[in-house]
Amino acid sequence: MEMKGKYALIIGGSSGIGLASVRKLAAHGCNIIIIHRDRKQGVIALEEVCSELSQKHGVSINNYNIDATNPEKITECIESIKDSGPQQINVVLHAVSRGNLKPFISDSAKLTSQDLALTIEAMGTNLQVWINELLAAQLITKGSKILTLTSEGNDKFWEGYGAVALAKSTLETLSKYLAIELAPKGITVNIIQAGVTDTPSLRLIPGSEQLIEQTKIRNPHGRLTTPHDVANTVFLLSQPEANWINGSLIHVDGGEHLI
Repeated sequence: MEMKGKYALIIGGSSGIGLASVRKLAAHGCNIIIIHRDRKQGVIALEEVCSELSQKHGVSINNYNIDATNPEKITECIESIKDSGPQQINVVLHAVSRGNLKPFISDSAKLTSQDLALTIEAMGTNLQVWINELLAAQLITKGSKILTLTSEGNDKFWEGYGAVALAKSTLETLSKYLAIELAPKGITVNIIQAGVTDTPSLRLIPGSEQLIEQTKIRNPHGRLTTPHDVANTVFLLSQPEANWINGSLIHVDGGEHLI
C-alpha cells in the first residue's frame, strides 16, 4: 500500500488532522503539497517538519502560505503547482479551519451576517473553488480522491459552534453533489466525520474542556479521537481499493456517534 510517485494536496495542513495526514501519507511515499495560513513562527515550524519528513521518507513536500479562500491566490497557487511537475493530484483533503465561534443570540458578542458568510465560504463553499480550478488545470483526473471533514456539531448543539455547523452542513451537501457530478470523470468524493478530536481548533470552541470530558465518558473506548486516527482513514480512502466508495459519510470515532 505504498504511494510512491503520487501527490496529495492538503488544504489546511499545518496542524491538527491536516498535519497528521501529511505525516501519514508521507510515511507511505506520497509527495505532499500543503496549503496553509500561518504567521512567521508557524511557517518556520512547518518548514522544519516538512524538511524532516522529506529527508526521512524521500518525498517532495512543498507548502504554500496563502489565503486558501482567496480565488486569485488559489489560481496562482494551482498554476505554480502545475509548473512544479505533478501530472495528477491523487488525493485532495479539504481541512480548512477558519470560522467564527460565537452564539446566534447574545447580549454581547453574537454572530453577524458577515460572520456567517465568511465562515460558510471558508469551510464550506471554498471546496468548489478549489475543485473547479484543479479540474481546469487537469490536475484531478480519473482515480483522484477528494476528502472533506465534518463533525457531530452539525447534529448536536455545541456552544458557539453554530456558524461552523452551518458551514460543515454546506460542505456535506456540496461533497455529496460533487460525488455524483464527478463520478463520470472517475473522481470520488467522501466525507469523514471524526469524533471529538483534540486539535487547536477544538480548544477554541467555548466549553471545549467540558466537551472533552463528556466525550471521554461517552466514547466506548474511553478516549478522544486523535488526529492520527483520522489520518489513518485518509490513507485508507486514498487507496485504489476504495474506488467504489463514493458520496459516503464515514464515521471515524470508535463508535462514539452510536452513544
